[in-house]
Amino acid sequence: MIQRSFPQILRDLHKLEFDYADGEGIDFEPYDDFLSVAETESWFRAWTGSPDASGAEFLIFGQDGTGGLAAIWHIRDNEDLLSQPIVFFGSEGEMGVVAQNFSDYLWVLASGHGPLEAIAYPDDARSENPDFKAFAERFASTPPKRLSNIVEVAKAEFSFFEKGIESLCR
Repeated sequence: MIQRSFPQILRDLHKLEFDYADGEGIDFEPYDDFLSVAETESWFRAWTGSPDASGAEFLIFGQDGTGGLAAIWHIRDNEDLLSQPIVFFGSEGEMGVVAQNFSDYLWVLASGHGPLEAIAYPDDARSENPDFKAFAERFASTPPKRLSNIVEVAKAEFSFFEKGIESLCR
């Protein structure tokens, strides 16, 4: 059974300002709670075009300005939510693994990237976001890493993610 209670640390993170900064910042609109199971299922079926897909393993916690969704992907049995990978589903069909776990996701935000930017532009050229960096320094259980390394390692561990989702698409 997947724990569906919104972690307090995620609530605290979502109190920080996600500033789009005319395209130079983080394009992300955080939620106060996960989408419901029914909303997630409806969205996932529409996104994949599959009436049989449930999306029950995804806990959606925010979106970008175009409607792309960020989620915790509950794939690791017997591990808590914050140990699960973070993934992104774009409004135009793009998708990818953003980080291996919530802690690395904090370093993604500290690097000045949101979920969309991490999978679409995984470079290390952006300026760090000082508010998210301070949050990561305080709460991350992993050491600081470059964005390109976070994304590369996450994609390597979960190399089956995109093909698995594509196999559901019709």
